[in-house]
Amino acid sequence: MRKIREVVRLWWDLKASGREIALSLGIARSTVGEYLHRAEAAGLSWPLPESLSDEDLERLLFPPAPGKGEPPRPMPDWPSASKELSRKGVTLLLLWQEYKAAFGDGYGYSRYAGLYRAWKDKTDLRMLQRHKAGEKLFVDFAGLTMPLTDPETGEVRQVQIFDSAMGASQRIFARAYPAQTLENWLSANADAFEFYGALPEILVPDNLKAGVTRGDRFEPAVNPAFADFARHYGIAVIPARPQKPRDKAKVENAVQQTERWILAPLRDRTFFTIDELNEAIALKVEELDARVMKGPNASRRELFEEFDAPAMRALNMERYRFASWKRAKVAPDYHVEFEGHRYSVPHHLVATHIELRVSPQTLEVFHSGKRVCTHARSLSRRGFTTEPSHMPIAHREYAEWTPERLVGWALQTGPSTREFVEQMLAGKVHPQQAFRSCMGVISLAKTYSPQRLEAACARALRFRALGYRSVKTILEKGLDAEEGESLAASPASVHANVRGAGYYAQGETCAN
Repeated sequence: MRKIREVVRLWWDLKASGREIALSLGIARSTVGEYLHRAEAAGLSWPLPESLSDEDLERLLFPPAPGKGEPPRPMPDWPSASKELSRKGVTLLLLWQEYKAAFGDGYGYSRYAGLYRAWKDKTDLRMLQRHKAGEKLFVDFAGLTMPLTDPETGEVRQVQIFDSAMGASQRIFARAYPAQTLENWLSANADAFEFYGALPEILVPDNLKAGVTRGDRFEPAVNPAFADFARHYGIAVIPARPQKPRDKAKVENAVQQTERWILAPLRDRTFFTIDELNEAIALKVEELDARVMKGPNASRRELFEEFDAPAMRALNMERYRFASWKRAKVAPDYHVEFEGHRYSVPHHLVATHIELRVSPQTLEVFHSGKRVCTHARSLSRRGFTTEPSHMPIAHREYAEWTPERLVGWALQTGPSTREFVEQMLAGKVHPQQAFRSCMGVISLAKTYSPQRLEAACARALRFRALGYRSVKTILEKGLDAEEGESLAASPASVHANVRGAGYYAQGETCAN
């Protein structure tokens, strides 16, 4: 018995392989397999109960064969036992202990387990004990499609049928969708949650492209949008292994039931809209879920309400809103492009790869799994959406320059400075070409004082010297002082548009 205990410990506690256990204990690998098979059939795991003696362990694993003259013993209620196994925490060993407490002369555990397996193999409930109540929801698209007829042209197109089934109760949901697209796939799963009115712990899809980007037995890659969907509802997605139909036997059976009892009876009806088709499917689903199954002698709906529903989480969050994901690289201008429009990201992310989550309303930017910014979605296929805080300081200051702002800054120095800046801007085909020169002129007030800059701009205007270098030379050589005296003697502005008092002293009548 000591080696059996060691086999159980190494297998369950240390996760050793059968070959490693055989080498460690000096026994054959077939013996290790036999011990583990008997221990599993007896419902044992590590650590073993402290009260379990070697004699008890031997009786559990190697019970004596029943003699031909063995008296009849009370037969357990297998349908009830199968239902109880759907409850969390209930094991076959616990049910046997309760059975023995009620019938002292009942079967030993090994015989009890063998009889249960024999009964299970003959009933439709052979998979029920493998799925805990409310734990798994199996989902897939059916192989058969349904036709929709265009009432105007008579054109017929095929639509897809989505199926789901709860693991414990096998309750079925079915609905038609236009195609097997990612958006329809996520919408179908959300509709299934609303149909059941609660959330499972685990979602088990097949390896369809809309849900799983790379099928793999050990590390399947789930579509980013599907993973986002799972995070929204707080569930786990565990895809079925490729080419392992037993992993998704529940939904395979649901698909078969749907094709047999829902789609086949509707095959001769003509449907013009998908809503009309779904109304007919919903009625058939209700009938199918209400049909009493032979094994448990109960309907899928009854089993769902008894086992699954109490164990599932409430559906108390908003419905998931579809969003697509795209991988992109940040351009040198710290923008990323989506459908022709460019959106800014923080400038320190230039040349890095980021992920975009795009919904009809927003575009979110993620870097290393963390959201760094959000923009309102633009429907324009050209142009830019730029957040000023994403720009480097120098770019931000330049972006804030406009002709109006430059003229306003110049007016703070004086009217001549304002007029000088206006004429500099007007002298360029594109005002932006004069931005730096204007800023240079305005900044001279810090070096020479606003009063001197105002006089220098007045002198430059009088001589039509419209340039930054001209104003700076006037200030450097002190020529603004002469202009300052002139301005003090004649405060009125002097330029070509002012006629002066002499013109009016001639007494001529104005032509206008």
